[in-house]
Amino acid sequence: MSGRIGLIDVDGHNFPNIAMMKISAWHKSQGDHVEFANICERYDMVYKSKVFTFSPDDETCMNTDKTIIGGTGYNVKSKLPEQIDSMFPDYTLYNCDHAYGFLTRGCIRKCPWCIVPEKEGKIRPDSTIEKICGDNYKSAILMDNNVLASDHGIKQIEEIIKLKIKVDFNQGLDARLIDNSISKLLSKVKWLHAIRLACDSPEMMEPVRKAVELLRWNNVKPQRFFVYTMINNIPESIERLKFIKGLYCEPFAQPYRDFKKNTEPTREQKDLARWVNQTAIFNSVPLEEYR
Repeated sequence: MSGRIGLIDVDGHNFPNIAMMKISAWHKSQGDHVEFANICERYDMVYKSKVFTFSPDDETCMNTDKTIIGGTGYNVKSKLPEQIDSMFPDYTLYNCDHAYGFLTRGCIRKCPWCIVPEKEGKIRPDSTIEKICGDNYKSAILMDNNVLASDHGIKQIEEIIKLKIKVDFNQGLDARLIDNSISKLLSKVKWLHAIRLACDSPEMMEPVRKAVELLRWNNVKPQRFFVYTMINNIPESIERLKFIKGLYCEPFAQPYRDFKKNTEPTREQKDLARWVNQTAIFNSVPLEEYR
């Protein structure tokens, strides 16, 4: 007997939730009806997923026999059951134009502001580009935290080039690992969007500069670089932002959050990020005038 399954994406529907899509795929394979939960309907089971700790919880009282809660936003150790995690995602849930997935999990770094070491641990293989794309997709959004730190990740980039799959490593590439051979490899990739890097501390400025120079030297296209920039200490953050702009790269400011304490960014951090992330204003209006 089929059941009715309701899904609640607590973070909103702005970015596809892989866990939700795998849950949907598994239940549909069991003959269940799956949809985003509607308060007017009754469900045999409701799943709530929250990726970000700072997303306000959805406290809607649903008419259901059982509610399952999961995701990093609720519990950093939260994982899907193996039989669900192994499913090919139900991309119809979000009407996806691209495949989504991880080639690798984990990271070699232990940045104090990052939740990945606690959640995923050391870097390891997770999937292949062929499994992620299946038979119907020739483009993919890949959410690896440090794909260049993995031999498996490098081999999968070679496979991406061979299969002519367009990709976006949307968590960014580690500039410290981009040498001449890696930049030559990346120049052969078909990119969906800009190449993403990160410059979250003063120590990253020189690695980012070298990486950008090498990628441009090896004629990577498009020669557009999107640089995640954490906003913490305001004067120091402004120096990094000026540095990134001087490289003709596009910074994306992210106000610092303490995930363990779940503290909010300061008003000054938010204001600086707002100025930076309105690209037209950032490029034409000095900070002093914006303030």
